[in-house]
Amino acid sequence: MDTTMQEEKFIHSVAEQLAIDKQQARKIVEAIFHELRDRLTPKEAVDAGAQMPTGLKEIWLVSESPQRAVRRIHKADFIREVAERAEIQEVEASHAVKAVFHALQVLFQSPTGQEGEAWDIFSQLPKDLKKLWMEAARSQQQR
Repeated sequence: MDTTMQEEKFIHSVAEQLAIDKQQARKIVEAIFHELRDRLTPKEAVDAGAQMPTGLKEIWLVSESPQRAVRRIHKADFIREVAERAEIQEVEASHAVKAVFHALQVLFQSPTGQEGEAWDIFSQLPKDLKKLWMEAARSQQQR
């Protein structure tokens, strides 16, 4: 599948899960990618980006710096930051994070959220975000 199709499929998947249009889904994906990426080490962020199709990689790596510090924030702050960045309510942001985590797990071909690149991301999350990551994996397994 070509990379543009993969990017469109990813955005469409998020839009469908959240019952929103693709433009809003893209804005949400951008917000969550930014927050998640900054929660990982720069090396892991680049590794994860390398596994993505070009369009998603560009969203993922925008304003990335190898010198940046890891933002050690937990679930409540993560959700709040996503909500502010995507201009949505926190309750919507919580659902959106699960939808994007789910889409990433599908993209990384990780049915349990703990294989390959998905595991590398999971292993760097704090316990409360790990729980959210696993909730997204369970929703994937139920489909």
